[in-house]
Amino acid sequence: PMQLRPSRQPATAACRSVEESWSEAGAGSAWQSASAQRVSAKERLTRLATTLETDVIPRLVRAHAQDGTVAPAGVETPREREVEEFTNLVLGASDGAVGTCIQGWRDRGLPMASVYLYLLAPAARHLGVLWTEDRCDFASVTVGLGRLQRLLREYSPAFGTEIGHPPNGRRVLLSQPPDEQHSFGLSMVAEFFRRAGWEVLGGVGGAVHDPSAQVAREWFDAVGFSIGSQTRIDWLTNRIATVRSASRNRDVVVMVGGPLFTMDPTLARVVGADVSGHDGGSAPEQAEHLLVERVSQR
Repeated sequence: PMQLRPSRQPATAACRSVEESWSEAGAGSAWQSASAQRVSAKERLTRLATTLETDVIPRLVRAHAQDGTVAPAGVETPREREVEEFTNLVLGASDGAVGTCIQGWRDRGLPMASVYLYLLAPAARHLGVLWTEDRCDFASVTVGLGRLQRLLREYSPAFGTEIGHPPNGRRVLLSQPPDEQHSFGLSMVAEFFRRAGWEVLGGVGGAVHDPSAQVAREWFDAVGFSIGSQTRIDWLTNRIATVRSASRNRDVVVMVGGPLFTMDPTLARVVGADVSGHDGGSAPEQAEHLLVERVSQR
C-alpha cells in the first residue's frame, strides 16, 4: 500500500521561508501594516481551522454513521506523525502528491469517512497549531486550509457513495397537524431548505405527523413545525416536548412558523421552540446559525 511521504522540507521551514523572503525584500511599511492586522487575521484563521475540524467534517460523517466506530476492525488509522507528514504535503506539495497520499490510505482499507475524521480533521487542527504557535505564516496557512476545503468538495462523491450524506450534511424534518389545511407555507420552507443544500423530510406531498418517532429512528439537525391557528397550540407544545425527549440528536434545533408566530414571535419560547421563522427564506440560515453556535459553546 502507498506510504505517506513527507514534503521536501518540514512545515516550519516551508512557512518561514515565505515570511523571511518577503521581509528581506524590503517590504517596509507594507510589513508594518500586515503586522498591525496580524491579531485579527490569526483569530480568523484559527476559527476557520477549528470549524473545519470540529463542525464541518464531523457533521458530514455523523448524520448516517451506523455506530461510533467509523474505521473497520483491523484497519489502522493515521497516527500523529503521519498526520504531521500529511499536513506538510498540504502545505507544500502538489495536489497530486496529496491525492496520492489519500489514495494510499484508501487502498489500505480506510473508508472515506475515516479519512475525513482521522486525517483531514487532525490536519486542520495541526494547521491551527502551527499558526497559533507562529510556526507558519499567514499565506501558507491560508493556502493549506483552502486546500483542505477543496479536498472535502473533491472527495464528497466518494464519501456519498459510502454513506449517502446530504449535500451539506444537514437534515431537517418538517411537521404539522394531520388535518391542517394550510400546507403551502411549509412546502415553501421545504424548498428553501433544499435550495440551501439540506436533506428534507416532509413539507412537500405531506408533512410528517409523528415527528417524535422519526427523530428517534434517524438523525436530524433541525425539526420545523407549522400551525395555522390558536387551536393547535396544545398539539404543538406537546409535539415539541416529545421530539426533544426522543431525538437522537440532543442539540436538535426546533423551529416554528405560521401566522401566529409572525404576529407574536415571543410565542415560540412559550411552546418550547428555539426560534420562529418570519419568512421561509431565512429559516435555513437561522437553523445553521443556531447549530454552529451550539458547537462553539461545547
